[in-house]
Amino acid sequence: MQSSPKTKFFTIHDNERKWFLVDAEGKTLGRIASQVAKILRGKHKPTFTPNSDSGDFVVVVNAEKVQVTGKRVELKELFHNTGYPGGARFESFSDLLKTRPEYVIEHAVKGMIPKNRLGRQIGKKLKVYRGTSHPHQAQQPEPLPL
Repeated sequence: MQSSPKTKFFTIHDNERKWFLVDAEGKTLGRIASQVAKILRGKHKPTFTPNSDSGDFVVVVNAEKVQVTGKRVELKELFHNTGYPGGARFESFSDLLKTRPEYVIEHAVKGMIPKNRLGRQIGKKLKVYRGTSHPHQAQQPEPLPL
């Protein structure tokens, strides 16, 4: 009887983590979020394993200059509930973009990664900043072309 070849499952220790830099200036929010989620998850690597965190780190700069198409700036609202009765809270996208632009990108990316322990671990590798400066120069992030 002939044995079949074994499937190799890669762990965290089998992958080398890289750092990528994304400039969000003038780019569309959804397109940035989908590309960043793919990099964070590790789907761009041939060693991708669904049950392991094999992705890379991503640093997003110029978060306040991200674009959305159409009338979404005026019409889009983000919702959360405080957990109390009548605790529904709505914030307009334009207000969030002025006050907390980092949250806008984080929220879009978190919607595209798994909603479990692995997803929370993957989400910690995303670093979002308002301006062009960031404290991750020592990791030498390479620019990610989108």
